[in-house]
Amino acid sequence: MSQLLTVAAEEMESPLIPPIPELVIGLIAFLIVFGLLAWKLLPNINKVLDERREAIEGGIEKADAAQTEAQSVLEQYKAQLAEARHEAARMRQEAQEQGVVIIQEMRAEGQRQREEIIAAGHAQIEADRKAASSALRQDVGTLATALAGKLVGESLEDHARQSGTVDRFLDELEAKAEAVR
Repeated sequence: MSQLLTVAAEEMESPLIPPIPELVIGLIAFLIVFGLLAWKLLPNINKVLDERREAIEGGIEKADAAQTEAQSVLEQYKAQLAEARHEAARMRQEAQEQGVVIIQEMRAEGQRQREEIIAAGHAQIEADRKAASSALRQDVGTLATALAGKLVGESLEDHARQSGTVDRFLDELEAKAEAVR
């Protein structure tokens, strides 16, 4: 029977509920380990977590500051770009205006040179016409005197008379030609 009682007592104990002395020893061991961890490890863990939180908050603040600075730099660049575009447009306008002025000056200079060339050409033509007219008068006078001398049969070599007669004849011809025009 005693064996039966032992078997019955063992059957009565539940495998889920540990014996009381083991439970007390386990609880004391747990509290000692928990106390040591809380006393030694928990301050280090809290310190690391605080440092991490400060680093994250500092990183966020730095990121916000960097973003604000980047935004201000972007605005400055946009302003500089707008100013550069305005300056380029102004320079382009000035260049066009200068180009127009230069073209006008070159046209005026070309016109002035053209007028000078035309005036020089007219003066040269007038000088050539006078030279040709003088040469023609002499040649016509010489030929007319020679022809008249052959017709008359005697020499008409008196130079003063010859040139006066020829000049008067040619002046009459020129006057008639101008009257016809």
